[in-house]
Amino acid sequence: MGEDPAKNHYAQLNQGEENEMDIFGYKTQGWRRALCIAGYILSCGALRLLFYWKPEWDVWINCIRCSLEEADIVLLRTTDDFRTYSRKTVTWISVSAFIKSRSDYPATEEDSIFSKAIMKPSLLVKTIQVQKIRYVWNVYAKQFQKIGVLEDQYTCSAIHDKFGSGLTCNEQNVRRVICGPNTIDVPVIPIWKLLIKEVLNPFYVFQLFSVCLWFAEDYMEYANAIIFMSLLSIFLTVYDLRKQSIKLHRLVESHNNVMVTVYRNKEGFQELESHRLVPGDMLILKEGKTLLPCDAILVSGQCTVNESMLTGESIPVTKIHLPRADNFKPWRVYCAEDYRKHVLFCGTEVIQSKADDRGVVKAVVLRTGFNTAKGDLVRSILYPKPMNFKLYRDALRFLMCLIAFAAIGMIYTVCVFALNGEETGEVVKKALDVITIAVPPALPAALTTGVIYTQQRLKKKGIFCISPQRINMCGQLNLVCFDKTGTLTEDGLDLWGLLPSERNCFQDIQSFPADHGLPWGPVFKALAVCHSLIVWEGKIQGDPLDVKMFEATNWVIDDSSTEQSEGQGSTRATVVRPGLKATTAPVEGITILHQFPFSSSLQRMSVIAQEIGGDPQAFIKGAPETVAMLCRAETVPSNFESKLLLYTAQGFRVIGLACKSLQAGKLPAALTREEVESDLTFLGLLIMENRLKRETKPVLEELTAARIRSVMVTGDNIQTAITVAKNAGMIAPTHRVILVEANKVPGSFSASITWKSLEENKIEDYRSLEDDSQTEPGIRLALGSGQYHFAMSGKSYQIVAQHFRHLLPKLLLNGTVFARMSPSQKSSLVEGFQKLDYFVGMCGDGANDCGALKVAHAGISLSEQEASVASPFTSRTPSIACVPELIREGRAALVTSFCMFKYMALYSIIQYLGVLLLYWQLNAFGNYQFLFQDLAITTVIGVTMSFTRAYPKLVPYRPPSQLISPPLLLSVVLNILFSLSMQIFGFVVVQEQPWYSKTDIHRVQTL
Repeated sequence: MGEDPAKNHYAQLNQGEENEMDIFGYKTQGWRRALCIAGYILSCGALRLLFYWKPEWDVWINCIRCSLEEADIVLLRTTDDFRTYSRKTVTWISVSAFIKSRSDYPATEEDSIFSKAIMKPSLLVKTIQVQKIRYVWNVYAKQFQKIGVLEDQYTCSAIHDKFGSGLTCNEQNVRRVICGPNTIDVPVIPIWKLLIKEVLNPFYVFQLFSVCLWFAEDYMEYANAIIFMSLLSIFLTVYDLRKQSIKLHRLVESHNNVMVTVYRNKEGFQELESHRLVPGDMLILKEGKTLLPCDAILVSGQCTVNESMLTGESIPVTKIHLPRADNFKPWRVYCAEDYRKHVLFCGTEVIQSKADDRGVVKAVVLRTGFNTAKGDLVRSILYPKPMNFKLYRDALRFLMCLIAFAAIGMIYTVCVFALNGEETGEVVKKALDVITIAVPPALPAALTTGVIYTQQRLKKKGIFCISPQRINMCGQLNLVCFDKTGTLTEDGLDLWGLLPSERNCFQDIQSFPADHGLPWGPVFKALAVCHSLIVWEGKIQGDPLDVKMFEATNWVIDDSSTEQSEGQGSTRATVVRPGLKATTAPVEGITILHQFPFSSSLQRMSVIAQEIGGDPQAFIKGAPETVAMLCRAETVPSNFESKLLLYTAQGFRVIGLACKSLQAGKLPAALTREEVESDLTFLGLLIMENRLKRETKPVLEELTAARIRSVMVTGDNIQTAITVAKNAGMIAPTHRVILVEANKVPGSFSASITWKSLEENKIEDYRSLEDDSQTEPGIRLALGSGQYHFAMSGKSYQIVAQHFRHLLPKLLLNGTVFARMSPSQKSSLVEGFQKLDYFVGMCGDGANDCGALKVAHAGISLSEQEASVASPFTSRTPSIACVPELIREGRAALVTSFCMFKYMALYSIIQYLGVLLLYWQLNAFGNYQFLFQDLAITTVIGVTMSFTRAYPKLVPYRPPSQLISPPLLLSVVLNILFSLSMQIFGFVVVQEQPWYSKTDIHRVQTL
């Protein structure tokens, strides 16, 4: 007990993660708390209001430092540039209702966080909740750890063994109490709460003080005008916030009301509501459409999932079960990049499930609630990172300067009136008056009015805004990130041609749409079976490339269930048959026996298929270079590389096709992928085009002419993305594209980078440890001379960010194409650009863009679905033509805001100087003189100033971003000095006149 009480006072929460925070332990002291309550009462709530604005002061004054283990209050601080504080109260959860004795808690749980969080003998769990995530105190590690997630240390075999037979009822109850419900609960915020939060803004508190003072001085007219403008501003803000809250609530409410089937150890199958699921539960997926209420690891069977919520691509993805590998590596490490193939993500939709020989499709719950993929997306909307916009930062400095002027004026007023024997009450009123004169209370209302006008103009153009303060930021945008599919291009690909190969030679190209059907042969069979398509609700669904390829054959998928016997069990197989419009085929149909799904790391997919009554064959499609390497050399045409370059240089997407005959009698499931994908026969090239939207190229040209950089951020293939970028004009024909590929070195903590010039097919390879600076020569060698653009995948971006952080700014400065980017990587990329002082816009249409849309200075959604909830701006028409329109209006709003600040500064300081001069004579402006200055001159001009429309052309220079800049300060200071000199001149000259009387102000009237 003799330890230093401040020991272990500090730690880090989520160390190394994006939402990393510093955490400090504090203990409440009764006498300090009592003094603070007395302070609240004596200050009429002013001290409580100050603590509301500054929660860290509240903790520092009410509490004393202690270790995190003893703390009942924790103070959290973000590790970003803003260092934002928040206060959280420690809560205790009791599990004594479920653990009566040691035997009640199974031995299998000894190593889990659930066991380590329970304090003995009290059976209490210490928790805090931060941004909707619950953390529990690990009694052994002496730190707070995230709960609601299956621990990463489990191996593949451990997941099968420990959770394969389900949790017991008791285990499930304990976990549910500790983790909380599996819900993504976003309640609609009541109007009164929004109203109070808005009213407690420092600006409105100051306005309330000003209005009260004016009423005390019978200055009713202007007080009423300010009340009207402030109420209008508050009403519009609350209306927008409420609308956004309702939208977000509707987006997630369906997730919380799903009935699921779980398997209970010793109790069998149970139907329960999804909010009762916990990490480790065994989820049973039945046939039919299922919305996933949690993240889960597939442990048996196979699923086809629609992941458009995550990727933005409406392409069903095949998920395969986690292998039962018997090793000591954690399952994530063992599966490496392919771990996502085994994970079913929350919010995605299972559209088809296929059981294996074990009978049912099973999945172990991996993450629940806000820890899930969808929960993470919703949290990024609820807790966006604060914007660091110079205009708003300078506005606060500007107000601080005015407050300093006001303080000087107050001292001067008190001295002048007190020395002349004025009443104390009158002196106080005059002194407080100086504050309301020096700091214009109408400023927030005037700025809000300007933004409202811009908002209305945008609405007429089909652009809706839910975050009006972002409009000014649009005027500063100098980089815009675009999603590809559905944003720059039409959805999907179109077939352009087929280049078959026979006997080591390319044949004549067959164009699409073909006047006559494709001839029967190996190429035709490859097009008919080498895909992962399914039939759902009478419609073929899958990768758009696969759909187009299959439709060209005029065959159909037989969606009736076919059982294919495999040993003692059975699996469902897909059968394709000739359609009504198909050319005559010598077979009744082809059965797809087994599928090896597309792998981005392998760049190919393959299937094992069998003609009905025939022998099995393997068909492969993928990146042409990859497919050619797997083929026998004698089957690949000698002019393969030149033909491939001919079509890729024209911007086409090219797919390689190959096949192989297999031994009859061997079970397809027993064959490994390596056995199937070797010694192939090259069949030819399938050529496809990804068509741009009509308005894409003109818009990007307009942005380029205005010196606004365009970047592509997509979840699609990198080759397709580069092609689209070239066609769209992001990459000029004369510019070089350098592909940056980063890989972790197996078995070590180092990584390597490969620089590949796509035009010259040169590869410069350099391996480096995390902090090695010798990668610089590698870059210079790769670049050579001339202008260049970097292109990289999400995986490479992640590795560069972790191992080559010093290179990241250089890559971002010239990076144009970022492909295969996950939602979190998109957000991270936008933040990376922001750190380089770019003002970043993000334009996308999918839920996978939500995080980036929220993080960007200006997020523009082309969809009215999930993305519109996260995005400050939503365009009614799904066209990027809204981007330059928004920038034009943003520039107009920003210039107006600067003019408003300048005008308000001049008005307040000129009036302030005039009042101080009159105070010297113990005099002041009359109420109607103030009213004319405040209402007739200032407010009318402030309101009408914003009528100015945007200039129709985007010019290559942006409005200034700083209020405190030499040109602006000089114009304001010179105006103030001129006005002061004129006022002093008038003040002195009038006093010199023969009719002037200092003592008898009515003398002139009697003469």
